[in-house]
Amino acid sequence: MTDLDEPGSGASGSANDGHGTSDGERAQARRRTDASAQPGRPAKGRRGLSALRETVVVLGSALVLSLLIKTFLVQAFYIPSQSMETTLDIGDRVLVSRLVPGPLDLNRGDIVVFVDPGGWLDDAQTETDPVRSALVRVGEFVGLLPANTGSHLIKRVIGMPGDHVTCCDTSGRITVNGVGIDEPYVIDGAVPSEITFDVTVPEGSVWVMGDNRSDSRDSRYHLGDPGGGMVPIDNVVGVAKVTIWPADRWTILRSPGATFADVPDPS
Repeated sequence: MTDLDEPGSGASGSANDGHGTSDGERAQARRRTDASAQPGRPAKGRRGLSALRETVVVLGSALVLSLLIKTFLVQAFYIPSQSMETTLDIGDRVLVSRLVPGPLDLNRGDIVVFVDPGGWLDDAQTETDPVRSALVRVGEFVGLLPANTGSHLIKRVIGMPGDHVTCCDTSGRITVNGVGIDEPYVIDGAVPSEITFDVTVPEGSVWVMGDNRSDSRDSRYHLGDPGGGMVPIDNVVGVAKVTIWPADRWTILRSPGATFADVPDPS
């Protein structure tokens, strides 16, 4: 018997391992294993790209949603002055509903954010760090940061279009359409107004005053301006609805309906 005729050998020259598996079968199994393992490395890369795409989509969607909310629903603003104390303190952050004026009505007593009608604000300070300035502008634009109030003011609506607003009656109260109003929101110790006035609010405008009457440059201080101290409703960005920061200052900013409950419609 030649070597080629030894048990376990054949034309293929493969040997059996005693468990019914030949060398050829083991080699084929290794090749199948190697072949199945090859796509593993590209698959990891594909999974990484997929995760990156998902992250980009999620972040992009969040930014778009934030921008839509800021544009059509609510916007955050930072309070830089004491003119609305103690309703709003310096450093407070408020959420402003952009549905008013618009789908919802503007009312007496509402706290409104509005664009400077012209000459109400001093020139804003310029940011000296261009990188920081750019980042802040982007954050404000997409709604991730509260808007800088450099071109905005926040006051309370006292007179609506057509209202006759005066200071003051014999009790020292502001009157609206002949009715004296009690103003619980005015800062303690302040009189309703140290400046006398007698105005009728024109159509398309509102008369506004700060709650800190002795430290608020509001409609009263601009009677001699071309606009007569009035704020065009088109300049109103929205109505402040809630103080969101600091946490211990969180509160809903409700309109004081009782203050104006007895005020008649303008004649």
